[in-house]
Amino acid sequence: MRWLLKLLYPGLGVKRWLLLMGIGLFAVIASVLALILGLPGLKELEEAIYQKTVSIFGAGPWGLLLLLAAGLAIILYSGYRFLHSLLRDFAPGEKAVDALYQSRYLKRGPKVVVIGGGTGLSTLLRGLKEYTSNITAVVTVADDGGSSGKLRGELGMPPPGDIRNCLVALADTEPLLETLFQYRFKSGDSLSGHSFGNLFLAAMSQ
Repeated sequence: MRWLLKLLYPGLGVKRWLLLMGIGLFAVIASVLALILGLPGLKELEEAIYQKTVSIFGAGPWGLLLLLAAGLAIILYSGYRFLHSLLRDFAPGEKAVDALYQSRYLKRGPKVVVIGGGTGLSTLLRGLKEYTSNITAVVTVADDGGSSGKLRGELGMPPPGDIRNCLVALADTEPLLETLFQYRFKSGDSLSGHSFGNLFLAAMSQ
């Protein structure tokens, strides 16, 4: 129950949607009760409650049905905004529905193992991640030029270029990781021509 109280902390941006959800829930309950209490043969107290409700929201069932529809719409909208407020820090730049889709639906996708290398493998992975998150990539590395070739010769490590491209393709925030990993240094005798992603993988392999 303590996590429920933490939702009331200032600055989270969820209290307004909880309040709006409560208003919508009240509207739904009030309209349903008024429709039920409006049936003939009820007690005087129930009749008084019904008369009070219809005096505010309009006489007849149509006004109450309109109130019921408005309450349901408020609940749906505030619920969506509530989820969006909760998920925006975990999936920046994404909508709440997209974040839920990524975390729930894709985890139930088929298990796929891909073997290959070069540009074709990263392109294939970029398409597969739209259908499942259960992906294993076996990357064949044989680069001998550019940054990968230098690291291969100097450090005796497998060339990291294709692995870097596959990591970028499978990333949740692909544009951000691509900008970072594909950045190439343009100055410096030892850094010139190297990409940050290759150096990152080289550091992890040591």
